[in-house]
Amino acid sequence: MKKFAILILCGLFILPNFSFAGFDSDKFSLGGELITSVVSVNSDDYENIEYSSQLRLGMEVKSDNNMVFGGQLYGYKYMGELDQTFDKTNFDTLRLERLHFKWWNILDSNFNYSIGRRPFFYGQAMVVSNDGIYSGTPYRTPSDFNVDGATIGYFLEPLTDIKGMNVRLCYGLGIEEEWGNGTRATDKNLEGAKLAGISFDLYHDDKTLILASFFRAHDINDGFNGTSAFPTQYATLFAQDTEKFPTFNFATRYVPTTTIGDIILIDLNVSHEFESGFVLFGSIAMTQLRPNGKAGMFGGMGSDAVFQVTLSEDGSEIIMSPAYSENNDHQEGYGVYVGMQIPAPMGKFGLEYNYGSKYWTPINRIQDDVLGNKLATRGHVGEAYYILNVSQAASIKIGAIYYDYEYSGSGSPVGKPKKISDIEDGAEYSLLPVVDTAWDAYAKIILTF
Repeated sequence: MKKFAILILCGLFILPNFSFAGFDSDKFSLGGELITSVVSVNSDDYENIEYSSQLRLGMEVKSDNNMVFGGQLYGYKYMGELDQTFDKTNFDTLRLERLHFKWWNILDSNFNYSIGRRPFFYGQAMVVSNDGIYSGTPYRTPSDFNVDGATIGYFLEPLTDIKGMNVRLCYGLGIEEEWGNGTRATDKNLEGAKLAGISFDLYHDDKTLILASFFRAHDINDGFNGTSAFPTQYATLFAQDTEKFPTFNFATRYVPTTTIGDIILIDLNVSHEFESGFVLFGSIAMTQLRPNGKAGMFGGMGSDAVFQVTLSEDGSEIIMSPAYSENNDHQEGYGVYVGMQIPAPMGKFGLEYNYGSKYWTPINRIQDDVLGNKLATRGHVGEAYYILNVSQAASIKIGAIYYDYEYSGSGSPVGKPKKISDIEDGAEYSLLPVVDTAWDAYAKIILTF
């Protein structure tokens, strides 16, 4: 059994220009479509030093007939955190990160099969930048998330004589619509989110990996179940005399309300390690949003919502409800991710850069970066780090990440991406806070045993 743990000792992150835009209700027309107007933008700098610890417990059991069972538990704890409102960083709960069965060379054929909670995350780039402690099928750029499903593959190397060539057909469930966190939380009849596609190892040996993939995520919803703090600016909509309780807030849930469309994800990835230990890797990927015209409160797929405005039955209140998506065109986005790692005294030095365009919409929610998955950024991100190898089982990683966001909505398919500068200037609006630039300096002690 193999176990490993990660302890993050310290991380300093700063969010300059944390902005919020509001609406002027005088611009709403009764019985018609919503007309929006920005009336104010608040901008603040925010910084914090956080301490946290991560734990991963892995196991793997093999049999003589090419069958393998693998599992992995995951825990992430912010020191001093006492609430349970986060997805990945949830108090002191251990989560089931992996649980899958694999069968290689089925009945002495070239077929292989796997089913369960798949390692559909932490690909080759994470292996390089985190001292080899992660593993997974994809490259992390367009897809990095937990998925329950199955793959069936075929080893092509015996037929093509190309090292490591392998093709896999994949299918997974993102959300089960009738059980667990499905429609029991809402009266909406939603479809379950599904993922299907193909992953193709064009070449794979100990030093080189060339991998391409094509996936389609079906029936994406406009949100996911979860707890959040309702903005105090809107507290008067639900309670009177809120000025008497300035420190009170609402813990609320926004559950999915409708299915907004599909997402296509395509990527090509290359990595190579030279004899000197110098490593280069790169990935280019494309996402295509395919909206179906529906929208929830925060918008449709890659588009804002058009609201219908009516009066309540007694005529005392204005009621707004999303009617449809403002734009139903397909929208393409692209992402680029490149990096290098060179041998350095007592360790390794690495540089990474990634860029996402306006409609870049990967599905990579799994990463536990403090400021969100950097590869989901619609804009520029640079990272530098140094890994000091203390022993075979321990290393220290020190680094910094700088984020320069160009468009809103990074990591989310819901809503129209808008220039951060336009939101700050008041030319555009945002129902949710947006970040202009940010940086994160961190230090980690990594132990494997």
